[in-house]
Amino acid sequence: MRTLGFFACFFNVLLSLWLAEVAAAQISAPDVVTAVEGGTVKVSCRYDGMYKSNTKYWCKGPVYEMCSIVAKTPKRRHTSGVSITDDREANVITVIMSSVQGGDEGMYWCVISRPGRNVFSGVRLVISNAVTTTTAAPSAPPPTSECSEVRWWQTLRWIFFMIMTACPMITYTAVWRINNIEKSRRQRQYLNATQ
Repeated sequence: MRTLGFFACFFNVLLSLWLAEVAAAQISAPDVVTAVEGGTVKVSCRYDGMYKSNTKYWCKGPVYEMCSIVAKTPKRRHTSGVSITDDREANVITVIMSSVQGGDEGMYWCVISRPGRNVFSGVRLVISNAVTTTTAAPSAPPPTSECSEVRWWQTLRWIFFMIMTACPMITYTAVWRINNIEKSRRQRQYLNATQ
């Protein structure tokens, strides 16, 4: 029975990892955007149409789980140099940060709020001393190495999923066989004892 509990726990962990990856695929954002100190930067995050009516927000922090909300929908909001809009026709969240300073540099997250685990994608903001600002959109194709890395992870995700679906069946079969072997052994012992 301990084996069955171990496999159930293992199954739940793998399922959580798989679902997190599926959620990450439902929103896309540029990996890195660059802005000049004192300038403006615009970030566009595309999302799946099923999230049109969900609240979206922009938060800052090295990891998503500990980020602080900087701007939030449902309405167009402008807070301390940061505005966020949600174009529900195009399925795009647009964040504009103006008068960016060195302290604004870091990791940001485009987030869609939903029951259970939120959907999110990370964007690193880099502040430079260049003369121009960069406007980045996720529609630009990623580099080839990044594409192959994503394909590799997608393949691995499906392998994990197949293993997760097979684990309970394999565990049940193994426990059933062990119980039948034990039952047969007891029957032989009983027959030997009665003869």
